[in-house]
Amino acid sequence: MLLAHISDLHLDGGARAAERAARVVEYINALSRRPDAVLVTGDIADHGTADEYAEAAALLARIDVPVLTCPGNHDDRAAYRKGLLDLPGDAAKAAPDPYAAVNRLHHVGGYAILMLDSSIPGEDAGAFDDATLDWLGRTLDGLGDTPALPAFHHPPAVIHHEYLDSTNLTNADRFAELLAGRDNVPAVLVGHAHTPAATTFAGRPLLIAPGVTSTLRLPWESGEGLVNRTAPPGIAFHVLDGEHRIMTHFRVVE
Repeated sequence: MLLAHISDLHLDGGARAAERAARVVEYINALSRRPDAVLVTGDIADHGTADEYAEAAALLARIDVPVLTCPGNHDDRAAYRKGLLDLPGDAAKAAPDPYAAVNRLHHVGGYAILMLDSSIPGEDAGAFDDATLDWLGRTLDGLGDTPALPAFHHPPAVIHHEYLDSTNLTNADRFAELLAGRDNVPAVLVGHAHTPAATTFAGRPLLIAPGVTSTLRLPWESGEGLVNRTAPPGIAFHVLDGEHRIMTHFRVVE
């Protein structure tokens, strides 16, 4: 299975973000092998407005394979539901579990892909609430031996960047406890960091997609500001084989 993984488009109605995101879409559509799916792990909109989601929906509709999304800290849950999931935005406030229609299970190429909401409304940091952890645990158990890939926005591991590490998944320990003893999760896929990176979490590969709108400036790199806005957009390709091993390739899109 081949997955294309992008993150942090930060579409804001402006020409710069739109051009960079469109460049990535064109790159995906020009691939000689079609990915089985494209994952978009949050911060799709920059301010969470209806207009930004209309822009995002039109852009992502140009990709000719399934596109699976989840929200990030810049996204607004109600507007995201309405603009990208075609669900009533108000239901996010009225439903007993506002995450229920945001967390999504997709079956792709013999794998289960679980797109999860790790956002906390009004905060940059992330967390899984009790309802999401319960949904994730029940869903993983119900999958049996089907390999499953959780994908969400906030990394559950240290990035070695002071600011980013203050805005990661704050209850990563609970997520790790949930994964313990469940052997059908070969990897975890996230965004948020605006930098291609790889480590391990709970004994599994943790793979972080590069940013589309910008690239994180690491503490030991020269330059001013949190991010480099002139670095080209990035994309990750995850290849999973018959033994459920994952190989990731990172590319920039010039």
